[in-house]
Amino acid sequence: MYTARRRRRSTVSSPRPLVAFLLIASFGILFVGCSPSEEETPQEPEEFTFTADDVAKFKELSQKAEEGLEELNEISGPKLHIEEDIDSPVIDLSMAKTYSAIRSGPAATGEDLYRVTNEFLNVRSAPSITSEVLDRILEGETVSLIEFVDAAWAHVKLPNDREGYVAQRYIAKLTSESQMALEREKYKDLYYVDFGFLNVRKSADTNSEKIGELDGQAFVRVLSMDKVWARIPFEGKEGYVAAEYLTPFLPNFRVRQDEFTFPVLQYRVTQNGVLDSLPVHIDSLKQAGLKLITLREFKDLLLKQEERDARLDPNSMAIVISGITTENIDDVSDVLRASGLKATLLLETKLLGLDGITQKTIINLIANGHDLQSTGHTGDDLRSLTNAQVDLELKQSRKILEEYTGRPVFAVGYPMGGVNSRVEKKAEESGYLIGIGSGQERTFHREQLLRIPSFMVSASASAEEVVGLVKGE
Repeated sequence: MYTARRRRRSTVSSPRPLVAFLLIASFGILFVGCSPSEEETPQEPEEFTFTADDVAKFKELSQKAEEGLEELNEISGPKLHIEEDIDSPVIDLSMAKTYSAIRSGPAATGEDLYRVTNEFLNVRSAPSITSEVLDRILEGETVSLIEFVDAAWAHVKLPNDREGYVAQRYIAKLTSESQMALEREKYKDLYYVDFGFLNVRKSADTNSEKIGELDGQAFVRVLSMDKVWARIPFEGKEGYVAAEYLTPFLPNFRVRQDEFTFPVLQYRVTQNGVLDSLPVHIDSLKQAGLKLITLREFKDLLLKQEERDARLDPNSMAIVISGITTENIDDVSDVLRASGLKATLLLETKLLGLDGITQKTIINLIANGHDLQSTGHTGDDLRSLTNAQVDLELKQSRKILEEYTGRPVFAVGYPMGGVNSRVEKKAEESGYLIGIGSGQERTFHREQLLRIPSFMVSASASAEEVVGLVKGE
């Protein structure tokens, strides 16, 4: 027989109150028949006994209580990662395709990828404006070139592997300035018939025998040419055509800057002394002839490059401020105002609110020309979070900051500079164009826009050292 003694226990906080309650209830059910009657006066502390069967029943009830608690927690109780079950905020992704196109540099586009330059472009079943329309693609989308049928039409493959024909003049291949010479070389001596048709003659004489004709827009590879006649290959032989009806063929190219020398200095102002060093560094950078711009100005340049050849000033650089808190934001603003600098400020959106960084403060910063971007909601290292948590951090912070600023948020400064391919992909899915990590590089390529390196500047860094970092000296 087992003996149990009732004792008075002190009340303590328990993570499983439901289990305790059910266990007590179990004791009451099992031992109600063993308790002394009200008339009995025990001579010593109450005792009761129960058998091995009672113990088995007790264990069974305890197990059921435990399972019941787990089931209850699954339904409505607190969870270790409750953010996993919170729906991600609805954000504007209307610029996502444009941002993706901006990040696709010439090296990333592939040998035969062309971008649509018109507002929209019909894909037809044959190279004719009267043929059936198979699909319609929008400006900025890409197609894979199979071949140029002639100077007017291109045979292409869509991303869904469907093939069709599009007007050649509405597509352009992205290339860099360094690659442009090689691209032009591919089309050396290639001409097209710039007329309704063109007679091919046996010799360079208008009275010579006609041996055939070429359709308008047809390609011709010229063997030799003078001001009047062009010698061409024709049906396994050679012939002559009037040179005035031939025009050199070259597809459309969109030359864009692929490599950027754009140093980014990051000052984390929660570190002692960093805010004191900042104005000294700013003065030295300006005296060294460097052009300090915000990430928003850099983004505007990238958008401009989608329309025309625009270059980043080789002396350009950016200063971003992280570690901003309710306690130091006024000091940051004062230092930047005194230095005459418009900077990019990275904000944790959990700090925004009536008891933190107010909307009035945000509006004043914008009015002073500062660029406000995200560094997540909580400031946690995104690499340590689950996919759902990273998704929530990036989307929630972007939505909150856009509501506060009334402006699009396009950049994220990864907390601790932490970024990997998984986090980068989540930033892309959350509609960011630019991501700021950490690194010792001054130069990066277009496809690295979501992981731009930044120098983390310490308070002990001298002005000369900072200028040397920026200039690569």
